[in-house]
Amino acid sequence: MRIRRPRWPRTRTGQRRLAQAVMAGCVLALLPVTWLYVSTADRLRTTADVPRTDVAVVFGAGLWQGEPSPYLAHRLDAAAKLYRAGRIKVVLVTGDNSREDYDEPDAMRAYLTRHGVPDARIVSDYAGFDTWDSCVRARKIFGVDRAVLISQGFHIRRAVALCEAAGVDSYGVGVDAKHDVTWYYGGTREVFAAGKAALDAVFRPDPRFLGPKEQGVARALAGTRG
Repeated sequence: MRIRRPRWPRTRTGQRRLAQAVMAGCVLALLPVTWLYVSTADRLRTTADVPRTDVAVVFGAGLWQGEPSPYLAHRLDAAAKLYRAGRIKVVLVTGDNSREDYDEPDAMRAYLTRHGVPDARIVSDYAGFDTWDSCVRARKIFGVDRAVLISQGFHIRRAVALCEAAGVDSYGVGVDAKHDVTWYYGGTREVFAAGKAALDAVFRPDPRFLGPKEQGVARALAGTRG
């Protein structure tokens, strides 16, 4: 079976319509990215000027041989710095524990305790399978209604926009990262992920796993007032 190759329109009208269709497609593809930048413009801060907030949320970013990847370690370093500076009281670590041999939250907890954050001030969410799930669970399961979000710069806008859509009043801290292959991949991926983020914000689907409410954040905060 021969497959006919698409042909360039021969008439000026056909060429103009094709060009218009391509331009319209490009505009539609960039709308979600534009939404992310506009909606989070006043919500990005640094570790030095982020508002004092009870809870910080750190999103998982992969493990290397059971330890946080360099990208995840940078996020955790920022959380530890905020805790030591007294700008946050509790850290909610959210990540993937979908199989027995892969546990992001426990690896994140261990790293934070080695860097000066008391174990009692760390709460683990084992079902943060993606950014939307983490945001919804932070609000519905852990009762977080205001938080500092910590991630890389290429991801933080999406995290803030989704957590705001999930009902969490959010400020984002985008940590520095080496501009290596992973960084460029992450930046490119965000262009496509923005489309899914827009759909999540509009339709607000349930996360993959919701489960019962947990009092871990409330207990951790109560301990800071003791």
